[in-house]
Amino acid sequence: MLPPVVNTIAGVRQSVADARRAGKSIGLVPTMGALHAGHASLIRAARAENDFVVVTIFVNPTQFAPNEDLDRYPRSLEADRQLCGAIGTDVIFAPTPPEMYPPGFCTWVDVTGLPDGLCGASRPGHFRGVATVVLKLFNIIQADAAYFGQKDAQQARIIGQMAADLNVPTTVRVLPIVREPDGLAMSSRNRYLDPIQRRNATALFQALEQLKRLVAGGERDVSKLESAMTEVITATPGARLDFAQVVDADTLRPIDRLQRPALAALAVWFGGTRLIDNTILEPPAPPGK
Repeated sequence: MLPPVVNTIAGVRQSVADARRAGKSIGLVPTMGALHAGHASLIRAARAENDFVVVTIFVNPTQFAPNEDLDRYPRSLEADRQLCGAIGTDVIFAPTPPEMYPPGFCTWVDVTGLPDGLCGASRPGHFRGVATVVLKLFNIIQADAAYFGQKDAQQARIIGQMAADLNVPTTVRVLPIVREPDGLAMSSRNRYLDPIQRRNATALFQALEQLKRLVAGGERDVSKLESAMTEVITATPGARLDFAQVVDADTLRPIDRLQRPALAALAVWFGGTRLIDNTILEPPAPPGK
C-alpha cells in the first residue's frame, strides 16, 4: 500500500500524534529523495525497530552553495513513494521550502570544529544547512530513533554531536554503506554519471580497498596512506580529486599516524558530479593484546 504524502508540519505532527496515542514507537528516515537501495536499508531498519515509520523527502536548499546542483538534484516523488510503500513506510513528509523556511526565518545551527575539514572545507556553509534542517525534523517528528548512512560519515558524526550537545531525545543510528556489486557506494548522484564515468567511479572503492590492504600489512604513516589513495584516483581517467584524507574517527582532525580508529574519506569529481566514499580504519591490536 502506498503511504500518504503529507506536505505540512501540522499534518505530519498529527500523523505522529495519532501513532503515539496508539502506543507506537516512531522511526525517522530523513532523505532528499531519489531513493535507492541505501535509503531502503535505512527504512528497513526503522521498520524493524519501530512501530511507525516516517520518511522525509526534502531537497534542502540551505545546504547547497549557489554553484551546486540544487536545481538539477534528482526529484522522483512517485518512484520514491513506490519504494517506501514496498518496504513499510507509514507516512512520507515532503514539505516545500517555504514550509520549512517561512518568511523571516533567521535561526541556524552551527556545530563547530567537526565541519572544518573534509567536505566542510570545500562546501562552506553546507553543514550549517544540514544541522539546521535535521534539528527541525527532529523537533517536528520527535522520533524515538533516526537513521542515517555511513556514506555521509562527516554528516553522521556532526548530527550525532548536535543531538548529544542539544539533548535531543532521538537516538541517532548510523548504518553501513550499501554498495553496488562493483563496490561503488550507492548515491542519488550516481545517476548523473555517463557510462564511462560510471565505470571509472569504482576508483573510490578501489582506493579505500588499497588503503585497507596497506594497513593490514602494517603501514601506519598517514601521509603514505593518503598518497596511496591519491595515486589511485589520479591514475583514473576523468577523475579530479577534491580530497583524500585519513582523520581521527571521533574528532575528524588530521593525524600523523594510525594508532586508533580513523576515518579514511575521499571526494572525487567526474565531470560535474562529486562523489564521496569512506571507510573506518582500525589498526590490528599488537600480538598478545
